[in-house]
Amino acid sequence: MADLSMERMAALPAADRRLLKGMAAAALLALALGIVGGALTAAARAGFIDIVPATGYRYLTVHGVSIFFYWLFIAQAALLLGFASTENDRGLVWRRLAWAGFLPMLAGFGFSVAGSHMGAPLLYNGAPELAIDDPSGLLVFNLGYVLLGLGLLVLPVSAIVTLLTPRWQRRQRTLSAVGFALFVWAGFLMVTGFAALYTFVPGLVWALGVGAFPADHGTRWHIVFHNMHYLPLMATVILWYVLVRALTGVKSVFGDRFSKIVFSMYLVFVPPTSLYHMFLEPTLPGPVRVAGSLLSLFVSVPTLTAFLIIVASLEVHARTQGGRGLFGWLRLLPWRHPAMASIGVAVLSMALGITFSFVLIQGDLAPLLSDTFFVPGYFHFFTVGTVSLTLLAALAVVLPAIGGRAPWRPRLLRWMPWLAFAGLLVFGAAGIAAGYLGVPRRVIDVTYQGQAPAAWQALMAVMGVGGTVMALALATFAAGVAASLWPRREPAAFGGPTVDWGGLVVRPGASAWVGPVSVLLIVAAMYLFSALGFELMQSLPVSASGGGGH
Repeated sequence: MADLSMERMAALPAADRRLLKGMAAAALLALALGIVGGALTAAARAGFIDIVPATGYRYLTVHGVSIFFYWLFIAQAALLLGFASTENDRGLVWRRLAWAGFLPMLAGFGFSVAGSHMGAPLLYNGAPELAIDDPSGLLVFNLGYVLLGLGLLVLPVSAIVTLLTPRWQRRQRTLSAVGFALFVWAGFLMVTGFAALYTFVPGLVWALGVGAFPADHGTRWHIVFHNMHYLPLMATVILWYVLVRALTGVKSVFGDRFSKIVFSMYLVFVPPTSLYHMFLEPTLPGPVRVAGSLLSLFVSVPTLTAFLIIVASLEVHARTQGGRGLFGWLRLLPWRHPAMASIGVAVLSMALGITFSFVLIQGDLAPLLSDTFFVPGYFHFFTVGTVSLTLLAALAVVLPAIGGRAPWRPRLLRWMPWLAFAGLLVFGAAGIAAGYLGVPRRVIDVTYQGQAPAAWQALMAVMGVGGTVMALALATFAAGVAASLWPRREPAAFGGPTVDWGGLVVRPGASAWVGPVSVLLIVAAMYLFSALGFELMQSLPVSASGGGGH
């Protein structure tokens, strides 16, 4: 049977459902604006449209701001509140505080987008050096991020109190594995809010004329970027854990206690690994670089472990139901549901993203690759293929459950994640190859008036084709999910399991091989592409390196 959390979500108070719908609508609006900005940026980089570079940087700013900050974090906040409310039979606690957190985030989105169109394009990190001659744009831009940070500090408190209230009232002895994961997630959102304030308040104060110029903005940015880089990955595996149970009814074969340990690992492994974002800083001591490389090897430990739990649980249960062969059990999963298709694509994208992230976090390769198109080439496997598609999968399940329409044309929508993945493969392959060949990532026109190698523009054209396909598929999927926000005219059906796995006793000797084999392949690919990177980058006539990190 399907997870009862969906039934509980459908039974939430109307006020809770209005809040969740409003937050989902704001998140999807940010995603739509970000897709437009990204598609225009890719078209400019590919040479499909002829624009002045400043306009291209403005497109890039809108793209990064809308997706990396507001889509990812408003969507996370909405889903956190939604699933936290299902852990408490009486809905959200301190709902007004949740509104008090959401409204500044919504206002911040408006200010950040407005600031993106004022003065010099600031890119998504709001570098104050670009606003020395006209700080008014930075003032508006940073005000948006400060409001976002305040919202992220306030809103998760409602989720935390909602999770703990059943224990305070002695209706619950301990948090479930999902409840514990949501508690950790809420804490990390608050840490990210504080990091955003720490990073962007100095620039705001300087732009107001009442503070010193934030000369250390780069170091502060490394801290907030690391949180914003890995927090969505933690949210992703939590959502996989919840959605797989909702779509198939399968629980972890390792038990709740082990799942809690895995979610706790994010607290241990993620914070210390921020050093690798600073590998381009010229003053970073050699021993710190070595320590950063070693620590960075552990950054994916909790994500891969959670992946193993989910895949092993599905495989063991599927084999109990008669699944045969190494991959034969996969046919029993509910692939006809758009959310399951999204999760499948997200897992494949995560494997590719982790493979190439291992290449970038090595101290010797980072100075060669970090300022090349290698970074956007690999990073979109995370932001689009893994995180964004997982968030859309969650919304495709949650929005119908809280009273909206069923997703528009689900038979069509289930193919959109795969089409987006096809575009992403083209985009990523061209981008990573371009990075290995030295194509810079912060330059709109890479022809350099005909002086650059011909392969550079050819790879950018291929990247543009892949980016266009990816953007169209992602936009179609998002539009289908957003259709569930309109008033309901027909019952909103929830696509539950195609096989009833509820109450099974796992047969002794049942094995799961796909997860471990997948991890071994990732490790092998990591070594392969690292060696390839060294060979190709050393063969270039000039090795580019610079400041700023990611």
